[in-house]
Formats: sequence, C-alpha cells, structure tokens
Amino acid sequence: MPSSTITRSQAKVQRREALLLAAARLFAERGYSGVSIEELGAAAGVSGPAVYKHFPSKQAVLGALLLDASEGLFDGGENVVATEHGIDALGSLVRFHTSFALDNPDVIRVQDRDLDQLADPDRHTVRTLQRRYVELWVEVLAELKPDADPAVLRTRAHAVFGLLNSTPHSGLGLSSTVLREELERIALAALLA
Repeated sequence: MPSSTITRSQAKVQRREALLLAAARLFAERGYSGVSIEELGAAAGVSGPAVYKHFPSKQAVLGALLLDASEGLFDGGENVVATEHGIDALGSLVRFHTSFALDNPDVIRVQDRDLDQLADPDRHTVRTLQRRYVELWVEVLAELKPDADPAVLRTRAHAVFGLLNSTPHSGLGLSSTVLREELERIALAALLA
C-alpha cells in the first residue's frame, strides 16, 4: 500500500476522532439540538460541509459517539471477565468503569441528555450493549454471591453505574487521585454489601 494512502487514511481517522471529541464537548455544553453542523466542524478545525465526509448527518455523529462509548465499555468489561474471576474481576470492573467515567465526563453528559435523539437503530444497539455490559457485572457478582437474586445484583450494578457516572457533577474539589480512590472504595462497598 503506498505511503500516501496510509497517511491519508490516518488523517481521516484523526479527523473523525477530532470531530467526535468536539461533538462530545459541544453536545455536553449545549445539548445536541443546540449545536449546528457548522459549529461542530469549526470546533474540529474543518468546515461544516467537511463533516459530511466523515458522517452522513449530525445524528450520525451522535450515534458514533454513543455507540463507540457503549462498545468500548462492553469490550472492556468482556476482557475483564474473560481473564479474571471473583473479587479480582469485580475490582477490575470497578477500576475500568471508574476510569471510563473520569476520562469521559462529556460523553456521560451527552448520554444522559441526548440518548433519545439517536436514530432508532442506533438507540437499540446502544441499549443492547448497555444491557450486555450490565450482565457482565451480574455474572461476576453472582460468583461472589451465588444465592443472591439476579435482579438484586442487577440493581446493585445499576446503582454503582449511577455513582460512577455522577463524576461530571461531583468531586469538583478533589484531586483526580482522591476522587478515583473514593469512587472505587464506595463502589466496591456497595456491590459487596
């Protein structure tokens, strides 16, 4: 493959990533409906019409943003349960999700506010990935608490996601190290209560 093709391909990937990063920030600040395609392009350093070289619509940008996040969470969780078991797996899941939450506060805000703006197929896929991710946690919790009702374990997982995903709205006065340690400690305590 000629080197110019690789360079062009890499540049396209970088522009796509820049567009998604800009979309996460702008959608988090103003909501999906409050951002124009021109503003999105400008924030990523391209013209509004150039956005269409990477995404067919603004809704497709939102879809890619939330699908990438959901796929990343599920894949990461799946890797944990494939290699670890019991308390080690639970600790790794908590650390993994805490890192996601601390690294992606804008994506969490967008998910909270604009999920309903997704096209139906994308919303269905995001919800399916989310359910599968929850079930990874339930599987690990069931190893540790084999007599527990799966519905209770599912509720615990959802409660911990709420705690960890609250990071865009909490911990403002703490260092990232202290915030991470506190979130992980509280999450494990809640899951094992």
